[in-house]
Amino acid sequence: MAIDTTNPVPDALDTPRLSTRDKLVLFVLCAAQFMVALDFSVLNVALPVLGADLGMSPSALQWAVTAFALPSGGFLLLFGRIGDLYGRRKLFLSGLALFGVASLLATLAWDPASFLAGRALQGLGAAAIVPTGMSLLTTTFPEGPARDRALGISGTLLSLGFTVGMVAGGTLTDTFGWRSTMGLLSLFALIVLPLAPALLPESRTPDRPRLDIPGAITVTGGLLSLIYALSTAADHGFGRADVLVTLASGLLLLAAFVRIESRSAQPLVSLPMLRRRTVAWGNIGGLVTFSMMSTVVFVLTLYLQEVLHLSAFETGLVFGVQGVLSAVAGTYAARVIGRFGPRRTLVGSLVGQGTLIAALLGLGTGNWSVWLATAAVSLASMCHLGAIISYGVTVTSGVPDEEQGLATGLVTSTQQVGLTVGIPLLGVLATTSDDLLSGVHTVLALDTVIVLAAAALVAVGLRVRSGAVEAEPLGAR
Repeated sequence: MAIDTTNPVPDALDTPRLSTRDKLVLFVLCAAQFMVALDFSVLNVALPVLGADLGMSPSALQWAVTAFALPSGGFLLLFGRIGDLYGRRKLFLSGLALFGVASLLATLAWDPASFLAGRALQGLGAAAIVPTGMSLLTTTFPEGPARDRALGISGTLLSLGFTVGMVAGGTLTDTFGWRSTMGLLSLFALIVLPLAPALLPESRTPDRPRLDIPGAITVTGGLLSLIYALSTAADHGFGRADVLVTLASGLLLLAAFVRIESRSAQPLVSLPMLRRRTVAWGNIGGLVTFSMMSTVVFVLTLYLQEVLHLSAFETGLVFGVQGVLSAVAGTYAARVIGRFGPRRTLVGSLVGQGTLIAALLGLGTGNWSVWLATAAVSLASMCHLGAIISYGVTVTSGVPDEEQGLATGLVTSTQQVGLTVGIPLLGVLATTSDDLLSGVHTVLALDTVIVLAAAALVAVGLRVRSGAVEAEPLGAR
């Protein structure tokens, strides 16, 4: 099967008209995704204050992030498949309810254990919300301009959620205290949950195959181990025994998962799907754009505060401009994809992201560097957003509705691993350098090379003679 994404259909540039109900469905699904994205960043600025209030040591504060990241990333594929088999709407609503209760628990936490329990339950709720929410979106809006537009709005809000979280976290903490950051998430869940049951249709596969238990255990255990190792390495490096053991365990479990799936009559993940050109290369592009952009944001935060001595509020304003321009890019993403196709948009966006990251190599110690940093990271984020949306369209195109939960689970797993892997692999070069500015330049140079190399590989991997993107296996001729 081949999906022609080079030459648009005649109405590809027309803005699809959505009914009032479609708009309400899109609002509910995107609000839930925005809420989860907000949770990834809203707490970061509040960690020192939170630690002092709850009596958590600096070394224990990483668990405020890791306790959320472990279940949110580890259970994505499993919950995406459970939604396919037993009902996406049901699991989405359960995830929303759990997320809201968990956020309330974190808001009212009386000691470190109760707070970390709330964070872990938030992550479990997010693991149910994200893949089922995306698969409800892709099955509600038919493939083509309507889905491209819906994914464009969703991707914009995903990117905006991270940025808003960085800006809002400091403001809320200074004004109302750290608990208000968790209270905001409870409020979001309280708004979305009552609207969802009447608007969202139930969807599942027509038959009821059994869940692949061995595959579920190995992929969930592998992802949990991998995310723990990378999250811990971000703060403590790769030399610790627990990091090395869990990293090796994660890789072995994922290798065992592939072997199990190749022999299973009803696999959790269809290996032929993983061999689709669009799925394989689309997810590689997604992994690179997420991991490398999160690294840029991390090292720029260090640079702006430690080298240029900007305050946390001024640093937030720099990333606020980034968020505004990303939102602008999101409004045009569907039109760009309609005009050039998701493959060319993905490759072009990666090239643009890498080129603009290279411009950051000109950063120095003068005040003018603030303007260079603001302009380059904002424009790079616009390209980054184009890559996010186009890789989501690429991966889910041509996938039957009964496997959309799996496809979107792969998309969201790529996002989670990408957000986790970049900082420990590259960011540590800046934090351990004797000269921070030199370390930042080293990270940005490597980041540029990786993004541009990935753009070239994705372009070759998705190329066919006709210029169309193929949805058939990688080995097909």
